Formats: sequence, structure tokens, C-alpha cells
Amino acid sequence: MKIVLFDYGNVISLPQAEADVARLATLLGGPETEGPPGFEERYWAARLDFDRATLDPGAYWSFVYGRPVTGGELDQAVALDAASWSRPNEDTAAVIEELAGQGVPMALLSNAPICIADGIDPLPFLAPIGPRFYSGRMGMVKPDAEIYLKVIEELGVPAGDVVFVDDRTENVAAAQAVGVHGVHFRDGQTLREELKPLLA
Repeated sequence: MKIVLFDYGNVISLPQAEADVARLATLLGGPETEGPPGFEERYWAARLDFDRATLDPGAYWSFVYGRPVTGGELDQAVALDAASWSRPNEDTAAVIEELAGQGVPMALLSNAPICIADGIDPLPFLAPIGPRFYSGRMGMVKPDAEIYLKVIEELGVPAGDVVFVDDRTENVAAAQAVGVHGVHFRDGQTLREELKPLLA
């Protein structure tokens, strides 16, 4: 039986809401002239290093805000960041529940720093998903081939028995390059239709 390996952000969870980004941008009194657009550029510029755990939370958020961030301020930034990625995509959640009801095994592979992994892992809509792989805990990130190979090894199945669902085409292509079936996520209904022949 094939295993469906889900990405998290923008697949199982909704994208960050503009209001959440704005709250993060102004949380620690960042430069008002930059506003959320400038904040977003810094937020993403070092994100893969944060996801890979080559930057710890203090170093990452200090870069994002352009000044040292420690103690209670750091705790606030980490908590709000995790919360901003915690809203479920109800359509995907419905697909997950359907797969669980059919006995289809599922796993998770997310580019997420350790602190975000700790924040989202207990969320109830992830309950049907078995093994969960977070980049920060692995020290590697998508779309590097090594992370897919490691997950395949941990799952203990041939690459061809894994169906990987991700919203980023480069991540899907990288999974396909190591022999995994790739599905580019667009919406829940399309996902449901594309999974049917792959799981038949």
C-alpha cells in the first residue's frame, strides 16, 4: 500500500493571513517605514537556514527585526509565528480524514524550524498523520535530495510507494527525481481526484 506524504504549510495549513504578517511585522516595534512588505522580505530571506537549524530562533529573529531579540520578545515572536501557520485548510483536512477512513497510511514532511514543529505538532487536525518529519529536527531541507532519501529510509518503503504532496513545484520535482510520485497541490478537490489513480 502506498503512503501519502504531505507537506504542511499551504497544503494542510492555510497561508499566513495578512493580519498575522502585519502583527509580526510590528510586534517588536520594527521600522514603521518598512511595514509588512519589508518585513516579509527579511522573514523569507533567511528562512531556509532557520528551517535547516543552521540559525537558531534568536539569530533568525534578530536578523528579521534588525536588532537583538531575546527573552520575552523572542518568545512572543516564536509563538505568533507558530500561530500564524496553525489555521487548517479544511478541504485538505477532509481529504486526510477520508484517507484515514480508508486505512491509507500518511506521513508529514515539512520545512519547519524546531520551534514551529513543536508548536504545530500537537494540532488536532494532524492526528490522523503518522510519522512526521520536520526539517529543523533533521538538519536538512526540501528540495535537497537528501531529505527525501532520509524520509524514504525512515518510512521503510520503496520510493515508488510514496506519494508526495506539496504546493511548491520545485519540491515536487525533487521528490520525483528520487523516484517518489509527486502531486502538485492546488486545492483539496483536485488533490482528491489526483490521488485516486495513484492509490488504486
